Amino acid sequence: MLKKLAAAMALCTLTLVAPASADAYEDIIAAGKIRVSTDLAIPPSGMLDANLQPIGSDVETAKLLAEDWGLELEFVQTTGATRIPNLQTNKADIVISTLSVTPERAQVIDFSAPYAALRSVLGAPAAADISGWDDLRGATVTVTRGTTQDSELTAMASEHGFTVARYDDDATMVTAAVSGQAQMVATSETVVNQIRERSAERAFEPKFTIRTFDLAIGVRKNEPELLAKLNEWIEANLASGKLNEIYEKHHGAPLPDEMLK
Repeated sequence: MLKKLAAAMALCTLTLVAPASADAYEDIIAAGKIRVSTDLAIPPSGMLDANLQPIGSDVETAKLLAEDWGLELEFVQTTGATRIPNLQTNKADIVISTLSVTPERAQVIDFSAPYAALRSVLGAPAAADISGWDDLRGATVTVTRGTTQDSELTAMASEHGFTVARYDDDATMVTAAVSGQAQMVATSETVVNQIRERSAERAFEPKFTIRTFDLAIGVRKNEPELLAKLNEWIEANLASGKLNEIYEKHHGAPLPDEMLK
């Protein structure tokens, strides 16, 4: 009986002295800095200017967040494949990097409310006669590794009879398309437009829409305060029009109407 009582008292003592786990939001505010994982090789969302300074819609979104929260901003450069690992290994506090909301990703991280949108398309030269999945049989479709297009097309390749080729980042994929190494790409409409701008001869254009994705801020699991604060910030800056201004400035079109209501 005495042994059981002693064990119970010891357990109570451990419970009382064990430190409470702080939410990531409190840690960020205490540090005075927020570390944002952003791909800087995916124009116009993230890129480097002539002075090697980060620019783009995701960059400006991160800067606006840091400014509103009164924090120093540190960019953690990433690729499509390393965005979520950077978050899971605590190299970054959040991800703002054209991160589409998918059920698979939602199993390992949490998402904020959408702050932007991405239209995923199949892009190819204007002369190519492509209007749907049946026209891809026997072809090779190029994607960026670790993106939603990579996972979605890999699952569909056998059914529709095409092959998937992968590059590690969007910039390399764009170069491959411009040089003729990539005959068709599955990527965002914005990236297809970048290919067309760099090669009028190949004249890439969207052939059909694969899917329209919400873009959200990625957060580690079980961070309720951080997630709530991000959602409040997104709601306020959609209402004020600031997030739409950033998106339209870099993408040449406004956010979808349903996001602005």
